Amino acid sequence: MAEDDADKLRKKIRKPREKGRVGKAADGFAGVWRYWTRRIFRWVLYGLLAAAAFSILLVVTLRYVNPYMTYYYVSERMRLGEINRDWTPLEEFSPVMARSVVAAEDANFCTHFGFDIEGIKAALADEGRVRGGSTISQQVAKNVFLWQGRTWVRKGIEAWFTLLIELFWPKERIVEVYLNIAEMDEGVFGAAAAGRHYFGVEPDKITAVQAGRLAAVLPSPKKRSASRPTAYIKKRTRQIISGAKTIAADGRADCFESG
Repeated sequence: MAEDDADKLRKKIRKPREKGRVGKAADGFAGVWRYWTRRIFRWVLYGLLAAAAFSILLVVTLRYVNPYMTYYYVSERMRLGEINRDWTPLEEFSPVMARSVVAAEDANFCTHFGFDIEGIKAALADEGRVRGGSTISQQVAKNVFLWQGRTWVRKGIEAWFTLLIELFWPKERIVEVYLNIAEMDEGVFGAAAAGRHYFGVEPDKITAVQAGRLAAVLPSPKKRSASRPTAYIKKRTRQIISGAKTIAADGRADCFESG
């Protein structure tokens, strides 16, 4: 009888100890989990802050330094062996050249902050619309800082760079960069190189018709030709010439012609 009482007493003593050990193990696992979760969160946060700081520095730098090397430049150079480009300041272009690309690609360029909401709505509502909702600022962000593609991740990064471009670059700089990085034939980058390539003219001698044709090959320069225009290109050129005159008259070209 005494032995039975002793066994019961030992069991009562052991059970709390066993529960205590299990509790400590559970607490230990939860503590490790919280520790590593906090560390990973900090690493991710620091990484995002570093990436944001670097992107801001890069955008500010390229306000003053011309972006000679981009992902697309390099990939086309590797594919074709050479590319044709000649960086030209905005003031050395015929004024009608800048008006034409703006009229063709982003007529409300001077009135928005990187995103043409009305243009996006119209593009979604009309699948046959000539131009989509992508603004010149968005195209500059994509072509200068990013890679080609349509993933949501790339579009999100593009939106971030678009905001930075609009924040740190004047409108004149955005147009200047666009005129120099837009591909207007296979391996031919920029309106200056394209003017010489198609028409044998210098940037300041580009006519309204020539500017309209150069703008009309966008955004499919590998499928369209400014020197061998199809019926569609001729029609599109007339539309662009008219649009360029319109934005010059109603003030929508003032933001990049103020200088």
